[in-house]
Order: sequence, then C-alpha cells, then structure tokens
Amino acid sequence: MTMQQILKLIEEQGIMLESAKGSIPNLADKIAGEKIKGSWWGHPKGNLIYHLLGEVRKSEMILVCRFIKGRITFIHKNLWSALVKLAPKFDSGLLDKVIEIHTTSGKHKVEIVPFPQWVSAEIKFQSEKISDEDAMKVLPEVIVHYILP
Repeated sequence: MTMQQILKLIEEQGIMLESAKGSIPNLADKIAGEKIKGSWWGHPKGNLIYHLLGEVRKSEMILVCRFIKGRITFIHKNLWSALVKLAPKFDSGLLDKVIEIHTTSGKHKVEIVPFPQWVSAEIKFQSEKISDEDAMKVLPEVIVHYILP
C-alpha cells in the first residue's frame, strides 16, 4: 500500500485502529493484506507497517488519539468538526492528540496535546455551525454506538 492509498482508506472508513483488535478495522492488518496473528512486529511486512504507521501519525489529515478503548485510533479530518460538536458527550481525554517523538537517543517519547488545544479556529467554527443531529449523521455508525449508546 502507498501512503496515498492509506489516507484514502482512512478517509473512507472515517476511523481506524492503528493495530489493536476491535470492532473497527485496524490499519496494520490492511497494510499486511491479511489479519495478523500476534504482533505485527513479527510479520513479514513488519518494516513496511512500521514505516507507514509512522507516516500516518505525521499526517495533518489524521488525528491520532486513544478514542477507542484507550487504543491508538486514527480519525480523518472530515470527522473532526462533528467530533468537536459532540465532544461534551464523550469521556474526557478521548480526543486528546497523541504525538510520538523520536528522540536523538533513539527512544520514543509520547506527548499529549489536550482537547481542545489542538482544534483549529476553522474546525471550531465548522462545529459551531452544525447541530448535534447533523454531527451524528456525519460520524460512522460505530462511533455513534460506541460513544452514544
């Protein structure tokens, strides 16, 4: 898969897990072209998966957060205004942005940008223009059922 194909897939899905198993598709399986048994690190396409997941995390079109059961979740920008509109209905922290930083020593460091600090003025403005009902219509059904039972 190319990065362009991956971004298109996330756009079509709206939301995907990075690699965790769950009720929504995970990107590691899609990149591998099969359901991965065990850790993707040991998969023959492990290096490709690592590279592409890292690129997704850098994309300005994707919110990286722990939205679904504390697992890394990718949410396409097309859904951000609807999520911002409905954010008061969610548990706090679900929309905190997760940024993984590779330090010069080779270690990984995780920084959290609390919601709504990462929300641009444009997204905030768009969220103010829509109703709760319209926001729910934009979101994939899995989000509506997961967050708003």
